[in-house]
Amino acid sequence: MKKSLFIISLVFVSISATAQNFDDFFYNKTMRFDYYHAGDHASEYYYFSKIKEEPFYAGSKVSLIDNNNYGNQMFKIIDIASGKEIYSRSFCTLFNEWQTTEEAMQTSKAFPESVVFPYPKKAAKIELYARNPQMGFDKKFEYTIDPDSYFVEKFIPTYETFEVMYNGNPSRRVDIVLIPEGYSASQRTKFEEACAFFAEEFFKYSPFKENRSRFNIVAVWAPSLDEGVTIPGEHVWKRTATDANFYTFDSERYQTISDFQKLRDIAGHAPYDYIYVLSNTQKYGGGGIYNFYGISAAHNPGLTGKVYVHEFGHLMLGLGDEYVGGVSYNDFYPTHREPWEPNLTTLVDFDKKVWKGMLDSKTPIPTPATKEYEDKLGVFEGGGYVSKGVYRPRQQCLMNQLTRSDTFCPVCQRAMKDMIDFLTK
Repeated sequence: MKKSLFIISLVFVSISATAQNFDDFFYNKTMRFDYYHAGDHASEYYYFSKIKEEPFYAGSKVSLIDNNNYGNQMFKIIDIASGKEIYSRSFCTLFNEWQTTEEAMQTSKAFPESVVFPYPKKAAKIELYARNPQMGFDKKFEYTIDPDSYFVEKFIPTYETFEVMYNGNPSRRVDIVLIPEGYSASQRTKFEEACAFFAEEFFKYSPFKENRSRFNIVAVWAPSLDEGVTIPGEHVWKRTATDANFYTFDSERYQTISDFQKLRDIAGHAPYDYIYVLSNTQKYGGGGIYNFYGISAAHNPGLTGKVYVHEFGHLMLGLGDEYVGGVSYNDFYPTHREPWEPNLTTLVDFDKKVWKGMLDSKTPIPTPATKEYEDKLGVFEGGGYVSKGVYRPRQQCLMNQLTRSDTFCPVCQRAMKDMIDFLTK
């Protein structure tokens, strides 16, 4: 009994200390750091733009340090007085994808980006890191933050918000904010119906349906001047809330948003962990970038729900695409190094993957794509857009061909569940 009480006391002290740590260093609101991410296929640079204050902080007050080892980028917040790392998050960007295209071989380009974190109480330093060829992170940029500076821009509310689904305190939930793209001022009802449909479809799939009570969904009503979306390949151009477009990197179905700062301006009206944009079109397609944003067609007949969860797999923890072809990237997954994505491997360092421990000891590595292993976990060649050298966990999964699967494989589901746990501590 005494031993049990002692252990309980230690746990209580540990939790209390962690919770107190947030209040020691942060206010319960958000600071946003805007910058430009620029370069070409072989270089990248960061240029400071501005700092903004946002009214809501939705993140965990316990899981402040990111040790997941995901992403191609990382930022850290350092308390200057103590030199202590007090917050960090990894992420990916559209710029990093652009670096693998032919255009990046010929010119330089800049993308507006930003990161958000709890608002520091005292002077702090932000450090931006990029992943190197050895899969570590190199510091590329730093900036000293004065949280009391009058140059920190104050938030000016512009749009209305409404709840789609509320289950409790945002700091203990995964918070999704839904943003409209291409809904005109007269189409609010259509957007509200699309938000309700998003929630209905999203929670049909594991592991989301089992963890429904651990999510909140809120929407921001930001109408567009025009109805519909921009499709350059069809010579269709629209004036819309987020300036999204299809044909990103010459991929017809890849819809993205280049100005991430503009998207943050809309999302900041609500507490959120993840931004998901509902696009007012039936055209199949979308995109999802880890800890950046997700976007997809809200009115595609038949596949809308599957596209939502597929893109959210990218957004939530950077799950890699498991299909072959369909993109304009060059050597997106070099076969001489192990990808950080939890559902892809080149077998260079497979022993370090959680996936390895989930396999039956009798399963051969690589695993033949035969009927014997049709529904079993294995290591199947073909994934990350290429047919050779990159491997996936199951023959079919929602990160592969959507028409051939209705579920995520166990590797994807486990990674998602671990992230849900991390965000809701």
